[in-house]
Amino acid sequence: MSVSPTLLRRRRRRAFRRLVFVGALALVLSAPPSAGSVPGDPTPPVVTPVYSPTLPANGWFRGSVTLSWLVVDPESIILNMTGCGVTTFTADTPGHPVTCSAESDGGIRSASVRIKLDRTPPTVTPIPERAADANGWYNRPVTVSFAGADATSGIASCSAPTVYGGPDVATASVSGTCTDNAGNAAVSATSFKYDATAPSLTGFTVTPGNRRVQLAWRPSSDTQVVELLRAPGRNGQGQSVIYRGRSTGYLDTGLTVGRKYEYRVTGIDEAANRSEHVTKVVATGALLSPAPAASISLKALPTLQWTPVKGARYYNVQLIRGHKVLSAWPVRPSFRLRRTWTYNRQRQRLRPGKYRWYVWSRSSRGFRLLGSSTFVVMK
Repeated sequence: MSVSPTLLRRRRRRAFRRLVFVGALALVLSAPPSAGSVPGDPTPPVVTPVYSPTLPANGWFRGSVTLSWLVVDPESIILNMTGCGVTTFTADTPGHPVTCSAESDGGIRSASVRIKLDRTPPTVTPIPERAADANGWYNRPVTVSFAGADATSGIASCSAPTVYGGPDVATASVSGTCTDNAGNAAVSATSFKYDATAPSLTGFTVTPGNRRVQLAWRPSSDTQVVELLRAPGRNGQGQSVIYRGRSTGYLDTGLTVGRKYEYRVTGIDEAANRSEHVTKVVATGALLSPAPAASISLKALPTLQWTPVKGARYYNVQLIRGHKVLSAWPVRPSFRLRRTWTYNRQRQRLRPGKYRWYVWSRSSRGFRLLGSSTFVVMK
């Protein structure tokens, strides 16, 4: 039976289509699977770091840490893993990078972490605001600040500055703390000597003499040196230090009779604390008291005093107020005035005004004038 040309062409087209379909199917089945496109596993593995101990909130470990990895793919088997072994870290590190890569039929996935470990406390340095005031001693309040250093995690905080103002002690101490970013803390202290209390000078006395004055004092046990300054000073100076040492007194000689002198006695301790005592003296000659030109209250009867003379049998005291109003013969080197007395058969009274007095000594060598001076009696 003959086939028409039209039917023959249709059969040939259907056969060609079958051939193309079979070839395409064979090509698809023979091609390797691509990532994310494998039937039944559309995703790569899940890679999770596991820390022992657990990761701190601040990200810093302060001791040894073990890192492992949890690699999971429920849809296919793990074909390959790189860098996913168990590792223990013991040395300080500011951030050691670790990467784990895993492959399954669903593809490849990587996870990276940085291990930060700091097990070393920071160093703490106390910093006083200034050097010691004198001889290694502080004699006024001092502020101490604290600075920290940490080579791995860095400093998070340090104690606030501390002010030390006592008690006085040779072993004063101030301490402070610094903490690093990993939470390690360290304490450091600084010791120093502190004394803010001045020494004392007590029992101060001044004893006038003939063109001289004896000064005495009692220093406290912590007084290291006593300095004596006089004004006017020596050799025409306005003031000068006439003594410096550890004695309890000083005799100043060569004074000018009637001149006013100011003495400043200063006690100084090892910390350079100072205490002062000031006294003013009018230099006397042989006549000691009252001092030249001294003012005396009429209510306080003065006692005239002078330098004793060796071998003197007695003395003669004369008092002048415009004219002679008294002449007395004491055997001791002093004479106390009274409110009233009799001289040259006339009644005399101690009245306000300026007086000059003289003293002679009587010995085997005869009379000798010791000197004269003045005082003023006030109402």
